Parts: sequence; structure tokens; C-alpha cells
Amino acid sequence: MSEQPDPFDEIVDAETDRDPDLAVIEAGSRTLRAQAGPPQGDPVPARPADPKVDKALREVEAELATRWGETKLEPSVTRIKALMDVLGEPQRAYPSIHITGTNGKTSTARMIEALLGAFELRTGRYTSPHVQSITERISLDGATVDAERFIETYHDIKPYVEMVDSSQDYRLSFFEVLTGMAYAAFADAPVDAAVVEVGMGGSWDATNVIDAAVAVVTPIDLDHTDRLGDTPSEIAGEKAGVIKEGATVILAQQPVDAAQVLLKKAVEADATVAREGMEFGVLSREVAVGGQLLTLRGLGGEYSDVFLPLYGAHQAHNAAVALAAVEAFFGIGAGQARALDVDVIRRAFASVASPGRLEVVRRSPTVVLDAAHNPAGARAAAEGIQESFDFSRLIGVVGTSGDKDVKGLLEAFEPILAEVVVTQNSTHRAMDADALAAIAVEVFGDERVVVEPRLDDALEAAITLAEEESEFAGAGVLVTGSVITVGEARLLLGKG
Repeated sequence: MSEQPDPFDEIVDAETDRDPDLAVIEAGSRTLRAQAGPPQGDPVPARPADPKVDKALREVEAELATRWGETKLEPSVTRIKALMDVLGEPQRAYPSIHITGTNGKTSTARMIEALLGAFELRTGRYTSPHVQSITERISLDGATVDAERFIETYHDIKPYVEMVDSSQDYRLSFFEVLTGMAYAAFADAPVDAAVVEVGMGGSWDATNVIDAAVAVVTPIDLDHTDRLGDTPSEIAGEKAGVIKEGATVILAQQPVDAAQVLLKKAVEADATVAREGMEFGVLSREVAVGGQLLTLRGLGGEYSDVFLPLYGAHQAHNAAVALAAVEAFFGIGAGQARALDVDVIRRAFASVASPGRLEVVRRSPTVVLDAAHNPAGARAAAEGIQESFDFSRLIGVVGTSGDKDVKGLLEAFEPILAEVVVTQNSTHRAMDADALAAIAVEVFGDERVVVEPRLDDALEAAITLAEEESEFAGAGVLVTGSVITVGEARLLLGKG
């Protein structure tokens, strides 16, 4: 049996241990909120306006926070299978599309959700981690579940969770309980299709109790190497666990060694494979105001004049993957060459939002948020910024987790950042600002690094640097390094 982590040793994970009150963040946000103005059409929900509902949600969050966090793992699906059994196997009540990979999973899931919804299917989407609100993780019909439904779902399954807790050596984890909540909510709705993003890996991930007819693998790179492996091929071996017997596998462009592992697994599972760059892909793309204009080749035909309101070549590739996944879900491909309605496809992609992914949250100066937390994500974000924005001077605000390849991430951003303000978010896994500064000085040099341990101070410092010299009228700010850092910056800047 694999060595299990001590459930009482730092049981709250960095992606889930945010202070529910966020007192420091909220106190420091007043000036920044006034400058940014109110959010417009924000897809990320704010705290409930009703004090009673807000209190009830905080109580649920507090209970969930007593469980293992998402970085405390025991590679097994035993507990989640036990929960599904006592809940009556809700995950088998609907067909699913299962998404794994290193980067791009959440954006791809949002695109798939939008496409399925445009074809009038009821959808459920389960993604992680959340940017600001825990409720973001579960979506029905293209919208985050409201706080009341989230609370109700938790209390509906709580007796069954406690039943499983009492029958196992260790309690269900935070992520396992949320996964159970999502699957139960989807069955209760009911949905016509579930779009499910893995939490980590694939084979032993808690989401992997579904038998998805379509498995999606976004680009694989090095991340979570202490848990998934040190090479793309080792990581691919874990992620290949989502490929089920007879499924259709949609592969984004992959490193050669990762592709070999995934293709071998597909052959063993008698699965059909569609590969980006061969069976489908991006035929053309042009930068457009507010995003990009694409021509995509799908499994059933060509789709032109597709506007995607997201920045960066990586999002265009995510769009191609999402389109192929939806075509496969509808049975297109493998000899069934028929295109979907291009007007519906255009409407769906034009509606997509992906908070915290090259997201503009303020103007004058422009502030962009990106949740890149590994070198591959940072390279994609840097390329997207260079292509889509005309900054004369760009200031970085970087706050990372201590278990990431921080130097690699900083090196990816160094060519586009004039200066960097290093900081830290409110979680225990955040790298200390001074430690981060020491690495940043190696990459940027001492004269280009500013240290501001508090995130609100870091944002103000970066905005001041962007504004201080008149010749830098086109200056901007990039906030990056962690989903948590981006989420807290969104709150400080008046989003949510």
C-alpha cells in the first residue's frame, strides 16, 4: 500500500486554504477598487449578498477546509468509488467528456461547455482550482451554481460522505468531496453531458470514476513532477488513465515521447485517436480587437470566421481541441464526415470567457491577469502578450507557490518584463517574497526587482511604476505566478 500522508499535517492545501474573510486583501482593496470601477459581466461570482447565505457558504467552506487539501494525495480511487456507490453511481447518469493535460484544461473545458450548450444540451462542468469562489468549480448550463445550490448539494451528500469516512482508514479529501458534489449535482439537474477536468494526473484522480466516451489530452509538460514523474512520458503515463475502452481520444500537440505513451494506451484500449495537426487543427488565425479570428479544421469539416475573445496562440489550439472533442461527442469522425452548423459554432466560441487567462481587468494602465504557474504556461502567456498587446513598458507582479519551477517561470517572462514586483499571496504554500526575490535577482538583475510582500502593496507599486514616466504612456501590468495570486488580485481590483 502506498505511504499515505498524515491527514493532520497541514491538511489544508494552498488552492483551498484561503482565509474565508480575506480580511487583509479586502482591507487593502479600497483604493484599487475605486480606480478599477465596478465589474462588468464578470463570470466569476461574488460573495452572496444575503448575509445568511454567505454565512452558510462560509460554514461549508470551513468544513471542507478540515479535509486533506489537493496536494495531500494518496494515489487511489478507493474512497471516491465508495462514495459513488453509496450515492447510487450518479456519474453514470450522463455521458461525459474527460479532460486531462498540463496546461489549458480549464479554458478547453469552458469552450466545450459553450459548444455543447449552443447545441441546446444541458451541461455540467467541473473544473479546478477556482479563481475566487469555490462555487466556480461546479457549473450547470454554462453558469456557476449559485451559493444556495452549492450549500444544498453539500448538505445532501454530507451524510453519505460521513458514512464513507467512517468506513475508511482516512477521510475523504477536499477534492473527493467536491467531485462527489459535482457528480451528484449533474445527476440531479439532470444534465445531458458532463465536462470534467481532472484535478491532477488521470489514472488515480478522483474524477476518474467516469467512463467518458471522449477523452481529451491537452499539451503535456513538466509540472507536479514530485507526484506525476520527471519526464513528459512518465507524466503521460499517469494522464493516459482517463482513456477508457472504446473511447475517442482527442490529442493536442504533444512532445514525441508523451505522444507515444498516449497512443500506446489508446491501442490497448481499442480507442479511436484524433491528433491535432493531422485529423484536426488551426488552419489560420489573425489577431483581432478583443481576441482573434480563426479558421479551424475539425473532424467533419472546416469552420471559418470564428471569433474567439481570448488572447494567444495557445487559446486557438485549445479551441481546435474543444471543437474536435464536441464533434467526437456527436459521433463525427471515424468515417462520419459531416460538419456541425458553423453559425452555432461561431456563436458558441464568441461567448467564451476564461477568467484569469490573459484577462484584462483594468485600463489606464492596462492590468492583465494570467494564472501561469509553470514554465510552459509562462511561455504561452508571454507569447500571447507580445502578439496581442502593444505595451511600451510592462511591469510584472509575481507571486508563486514554493513547489513550482520558479526560476523557469521567471526566465520565460524576463524578455517581456521591464521590471518585476515580487510578492506573495495569502496561502501557506506561497513562496516567501524575499526568497522569490533572490531567484528573481538571478534572472532579472538587482535593479529590475522590487519586493512588496503584501499583494495590495505590490499592485500599487506596479501601477505606479507603469504610470510614473510620461514617455511610457503605453505601459501595463501583468499579474501572474499562481491561480491564487490572480484570484486575490481580481478581488483587489474590483472583480467579484
